[in-house]
Amino acid sequence: MGPFQLLQQSSANLITVSFVFGLLVGSFLNVVIYRLPIMLQRNWRQQCFEFLEIEDPQPAEKNSPLTWKNLSLAEPASHCPQCQHHIRAWENIPLVSYVLLGGRCASCKVRIPFRYPAVELATGFLSALVAVNFGGTWLTLALLLFVWALVALTMIDFDHQLLPDNITLPLLWLGLAVNTWDLGTGVTTQESVLGAAGGYLSLWSVYWVFKLATGKDGMGYGDFKLLAALGAWLGWQALLPIVLLSSLAGATFGICRTLLTSRDKSAHMPFGPFLAGAGLIMMIWGHQVFSFCVSRFLL
Repeated sequence: MGPFQLLQQSSANLITVSFVFGLLVGSFLNVVIYRLPIMLQRNWRQQCFEFLEIEDPQPAEKNSPLTWKNLSLAEPASHCPQCQHHIRAWENIPLVSYVLLGGRCASCKVRIPFRYPAVELATGFLSALVAVNFGGTWLTLALLLFVWALVALTMIDFDHQLLPDNITLPLLWLGLAVNTWDLGTGVTTQESVLGAAGGYLSLWSVYWVFKLATGKDGMGYGDFKLLAALGAWLGWQALLPIVLLSSLAGATFGICRTLLTSRDKSAHMPFGPFLAGAGLIMMIWGHQVFSFCVSRFLL
C-alpha cells in the first residue's frame, strides 16, 4: 500500500501530515523571503559595477548580509542578526521553538519578529486546506508547490515591492506542465496556455494605457508574470474573477491604510499579494465563485 492510500484512509492523518509538513516548509520559506531579495540585490550590484568597470563606492556595513562571503539559501547557517548566535536545531522547530524561547533569541534575548511563526502557521494552515479539498493525490502535491510559491511571493512583495523571476517563471511553467499532464485540475492544456497568455497581456495592456495617460508606472512587470502563472494553473476563465477580487481587496486595503496611517495616497502599494490571495480563493472555491457570478449577474 502506497503513501497516498495510507493517507486517504484517514482524513485526520492527511490533515495532520499536511499541516506539519507545511510548518516545516514555512520555516524554509522564511529563509527564502529574507535571503532571495538580498541575493538578487548583490547580483545586480555586482553586474552594474562590472559593467561600469568601477568599484563599489559605498561598501555595505559590517555584518550586513551584503558582505557575507557565501550567501545562498543554505549558507551561512541560520543565526541571530543581532548577536550572530548560530541557531541550534532545537531552537529552529517551527512554532514550538518560538514558544519555548518566549519569542526571543536564546543568546542576546532580542525579540524575534512574530512574522516568522506567522508565516509558518499560515503555510501549515494553507497546506492542510489544500489537502482537505483535494485529498491524497498527485494534484495535491502540485498545488502545495503552487501555494508555497504564492506565500513566498506575497511576503517578498510586501517587503520589497518585488516579484522575483526566480519564482514567478518556474511557477508559470509548472502550471502549464501540470495541466498538460492532466492531474485532475479540470483545466485543459488549451485553457492553461490561453490563461498564461491572457494573464500577461491583460495587465501589460493596463500598464501601458495607464503609463501613456499619466506618464507613471502603475505596476511592475512582476505582476504581469504572476497573473500569467495564475492563468496557467487555473485557466483563462479564472482571470477576470482574480483581477476583480484582487482589485477590490487592494483598493479597500489602500483606502484603509491611507485613513488609518495618514500615508500619502500616491505611495506605492504592492499588488502581488492581492493577486496571490485571489488566486488561492479561485483555486479552492473557484466553482462557488463562478456559480455565484452566474446566478447574480447572468440570470
